[in-house]
Amino acid sequence: MKIVDILTEQSIVTELKGSTKKQVMEELIDAVLEYKPQLDRKRLMSVLLERERLGSTGIGDGIAIPHGKLKDLDQLVLSFGRSSQGVDFESMDGKPVHLFFLLVAPENCAGIHLRALAKIARLLKNSAIRKKLGSVVSREEIYSIIREEDEDF
Repeated sequence: MKIVDILTEQSIVTELKGSTKKQVMEELIDAVLEYKPQLDRKRLMSVLLERERLGSTGIGDGIAIPHGKLKDLDQLVLSFGRSSQGVDFESMDGKPVHLFFLLVAPENCAGIHLRALAKIARLLKNSAIRKKLGSVVSREEIYSIIREEDEDF
């Protein structure tokens, strides 16, 4: 499986407007709902906020991967967002976050959920890829970069 197997172009937000953790997660949820409108927005936010209470999903280097699990979900869902200004996401390194992947997995799929998180983290740990993602303007360009840099699990 590749990241582009679960990320659609329409679930990419080229410029997030939110300036808080919750606002950013709302925008990323809206991006997921573009192609999965049957999902419950409130439940999804609740799951993500519950996970954030355990500790921030801001992993440093300007990256956050808010994630959680939903009971009635049948497959992984993913959205991507970028914030030029950066958002305080209570990251491990204390720096603002610019690149976000929101990942939601079925409740009973721990293995694939963890592999997807690791895959996204590996992709974004590469500073050249982060720089590329920060410099382009369109959904198509962002998707193309992710597709080009994506490796098999």
